[in-house]
Amino acid sequence: MSDRFDADVETRLRNDMAEIIARYPDDRSALLPMLHLIQSVDGYVSPRGIALCADVLSLTRAEVSAVATFYSQYRRRPNGEYNVGVCTNALCAVMGGDIIWDKLSEHLGIGHDQTTADGKITLEQLECNAACDFAPVIMVNWEFFDNQTPSSAVELVDKITAGEDIKPTRGPNKVHTFKEVSRTLAGFEDGLVDEGPGAGPESLVGLRYAREKGWTAPQAVGEESR
Repeated sequence: MSDRFDADVETRLRNDMAEIIARYPDDRSALLPMLHLIQSVDGYVSPRGIALCADVLSLTRAEVSAVATFYSQYRRRPNGEYNVGVCTNALCAVMGGDIIWDKLSEHLGIGHDQTTADGKITLEQLECNAACDFAPVIMVNWEFFDNQTPSSAVELVDKITAGEDIKPTRGPNKVHTFKEVSRTLAGFEDGLVDEGPGAGPESLVGLRYAREKGWTAPQAVGEESR
């Protein structure tokens, strides 16, 4: 990889960065989405991406690197086309998450934060996917695959390896690439926000039950006088 972006790519990045910066009262507040933008081009927070962010925001490379190394969604080496995250936190673990992790690690021949030789999959051991009602859960490029088993997990990564589209349990009709999703995380709409279900039936049981019983949330103190 070159030390600098091609001129046309850099021009496009600078224009996108200007659009991001315009969202914030303080320019340096735009750094987080700008790092996602770099990942949408290079697949990780590359040295040339750090240099460009530093130049645009009048920061040092060390200041940009300090942010890029703090948050786990920023990668410091090329990420796979699909990031497969297996939750092994408490509930997912007891429901089979640890077994799924061991199975995928053995099947793919890689460990935590490692990437397959073909560049298709980076495997990650996640602390929590915030979807305990669907445990055990796998996330692929931050899209949910609920109620997984060792066999369904292997089938999932085999489809990725074969170049087939994969459909999450909730969310868009297919999982998009790490680079494509990184651009969305940078704040550029992908038009998929309303595609597919946003919540599964397990998450809505309480709401459905409350509606059947006619229950409502209590008013906050003083709210009735407004």
